[in-house]
Amino acid sequence: MVNRETSYEKWMREENIPVAEGYGIEDVTTLPRKPWARTGGKGAYIQLKGMEGFTGMYVCEIPGGGALHIERHLYEKVICILRGFGATEVWSGNNGKKIQFEWQQGSLFAVPLNCTHRMINGSREPAIFLAVTSAPLMIDLLHDVPFVFGCDYRFDERFDGRADYFVPTSDRKFQGGFFNWESNFIADARGALVDPSEAKGYGVRITSFDMGGSTLVGHLAEWPVGRYHKAHYHTGGAILLILRSEGYTLMWPQEAGIRPYQSGNGDQVVKVNWREGSVLSPPTGWFHQHFNTGKEKARQLAFRYSSQSGKYLFGVWKAINKEGVRTSIREGGTLIEYEDEDPQIRSDFEAAIAQVGVPMEMPVFTYLNDL
Repeated sequence: MVNRETSYEKWMREENIPVAEGYGIEDVTTLPRKPWARTGGKGAYIQLKGMEGFTGMYVCEIPGGGALHIERHLYEKVICILRGFGATEVWSGNNGKKIQFEWQQGSLFAVPLNCTHRMINGSREPAIFLAVTSAPLMIDLLHDVPFVFGCDYRFDERFDGRADYFVPTSDRKFQGGFFNWESNFIADARGALVDPSEAKGYGVRITSFDMGGSTLVGHLAEWPVGRYHKAHYHTGGAILLILRSEGYTLMWPQEAGIRPYQSGNGDQVVKVNWREGSVLSPPTGWFHQHFNTGKEKARQLAFRYSSQSGKYLFGVWKAINKEGVRTSIREGGTLIEYEDEDPQIRSDFEAAIAQVGVPMEMPVFTYLNDL
């Protein structure tokens, strides 16, 4: 096992704020945060096992009535507001026109690559946000931190300075098996419209989104009470943020088999409990499956790199996803159909929801034996 630090890991350590680790974090808003000299707020990095140097993540607190320092960097960043309300200023270059837009809890937006920006708290209480970035890729590739934060190149195709750049749109197109929403700002991801995507599970609704001309994109997923997703796998680096309800996610390596319990590999299954504010990240090639045990529809926000559903393809994701996460493993994809899953998965879910008085809403299906 290689224990040497990457350039990103070294830089993250030198930032001198806490680093939280694991397969998941139950509530990122409760993580210990320390004063962060570079940003002017308080923060903590999050380094989950499944992020694998593809993505970076941190939680940051803006002091009440205050603002963070001005920033500019050569990596992509997507922000979700967890608490509070305020505004962000964005401009390009020294003489670029400053665009300001307001945000609230649940707002989601991307800072265009290498644009100068500043986060402002609009209340007397601290505001908290989660940021997902491509910093590990860029810092490891360039291994020149002053250049990452000091390059003055303007990516005009990413940000043109128009006044309506951060005005929400309704531009949705069916692409790569999902509806893809091109909007540089989503006012409230907790209540935004999501589209049917039954191939991922009974009652599942999913809408992908592209922001700021970035390859770092994502999707919103929602599914009903008493139901769960089909298991699937993909490249590491994907991050899931829970916006509503509670439940758990099962993760296991492909080597444990399609039916890990039946194969005697149940000890390799990792269970991550979640609720609003939780984050988790499945490692590369690990099957993972999401279960709603709460009394309301579950909603999650996924951050990932673009594959078939995105405007700009990211080669690593395209390569490993093969026919995609909507296609059965029987047909060359990465999805386990309900009929092929381990029977213990359903029985454990039934027991879990019975304990909290949630009705079972999964249809009956017959398990296939020819695996």
